[in-house]
Amino acid sequence: MSGCKKPRAVANPLESTITSPSERILKECHTLYIDNDNGLVKMAESLGVRLLPPRKKIIVMIMGNHSAGKSSFINWYVEEHIQKTGVAIETQGFTFITSGRKRESLTGNATLHLYPHFRPLLEFKGVTDYLSAEISTSKQKKFSLVTFVDTPGLVDGDMVYPFDVNSAITSFGEQADLIFVFFDPMGQALCKRTLNIVEKLSEKCGDKLRFYLSKADEAGRETDRQRVMMQIVQELCRRPGLNKCGFEMPTIYIPNPQKPSRCINQIDEVCETIEKSINQAVQKTLDQLEKDCNLIISTINHTLEQDRMNVSSNKSNRFNSFLCGVLGIFLPSLFILSLIISTFAPEELDLDSLVGEGLAKALYFSTGVVVYLWDWIPEDWQIMFVIIFGVLCYFMFFLAKYFARQGSKTLTKKEKKKLAENSNYIQDVVKSKKRKLYEEYLRQCAAEYDF
Repeated sequence: MSGCKKPRAVANPLESTITSPSERILKECHTLYIDNDNGLVKMAESLGVRLLPPRKKIIVMIMGNHSAGKSSFINWYVEEHIQKTGVAIETQGFTFITSGRKRESLTGNATLHLYPHFRPLLEFKGVTDYLSAEISTSKQKKFSLVTFVDTPGLVDGDMVYPFDVNSAITSFGEQADLIFVFFDPMGQALCKRTLNIVEKLSEKCGDKLRFYLSKADEAGRETDRQRVMMQIVQELCRRPGLNKCGFEMPTIYIPNPQKPSRCINQIDEVCETIEKSINQAVQKTLDQLEKDCNLIISTINHTLEQDRMNVSSNKSNRFNSFLCGVLGIFLPSLFILSLIISTFAPEELDLDSLVGEGLAKALYFSTGVVVYLWDWIPEDWQIMFVIIFGVLCYFMFFLAKYFARQGSKTLTKKEKKKLAENSNYIQDVVKSKKRKLYEEYLRQCAAEYDF
């Protein structure tokens, strides 16, 4: 097929062996959207349709009061000391922690450039100055498919943030795939600011929220932990937007071989939740790819059908314009010619020799009709008739111009060929690629669960 190139494959064979099937699927889907030659985003844009390329990673936002263990959890998951930890409010802005080819630290607009989905956050004055990103080369757990968002530590009282922290966290949460809420059992679990933001988030993205009692090993005895958890759950249930039954709040803490604890640690469930969200993201991305392909194909078909209707309409308008123009010229010409011919005797004009016998008969007949109608009109009304007749002829010219201007823009042969090529490319290449990726994903699931 001319004019269409297949999307570029993974350039480095070694990279394809060290990446997981899910990571490879998400990357290839992303490439199908942003490919310079035949990307779906570019195709859709040419049709007036806006598509957003799917993310290559899920976004997990972690929120909670200060010293709730957010940064410590990220460091444990990545298995690298990326975020500062401590009792002080270390995180005062939003930090993206993601994987890459080399260790880097970014700030401000450079961070926002990596995540265009978060551009609406620019509406919050001052947030950009408090954005940063930490890029790590770690491949531990599922980190290559996850971007963590570490949020500012939340406190009550006189603490003044340099931006609207409540609105900013809510906006980030709406863009995230998962929202982890860490409750610290050491006295800050019932931070009202945290509860207010959680209540706001539950209105729009309650299905993303996951609650955890962090630093559970520091909560004292089991009865102390249960009492703290009951207090948190009771406070959550008091909130109108959170008064649901069946709150789940696993107890988690960072395992430390130097400090063994008898407290049940459910931190592995957090990893399972992340992995489950990754699998859902793969399915959603593949499903969305299918929907976007169908949307582009249907838009192309509609565009071509509309073009055919425009071509037919243009032909009709041209015919009507021609007809009105001819009548606007023919009718006054026939009227004047008839009056001129009627003033001469047939032998004086000798039309037979001038225009031929057949045309002469037609002229004599039409002249006779016009003269008959003219004589039928009373003399007092003849001037009025001429005026009305002139207006009618002018109206015919007006209609001719009107129909001439009604022409709709039509596609060139090159444009129609390009649309047909794009439609064939999506059917033959993109959809075929999507089916193969879906089969690969199902094989991965079968291998994981031994189906």
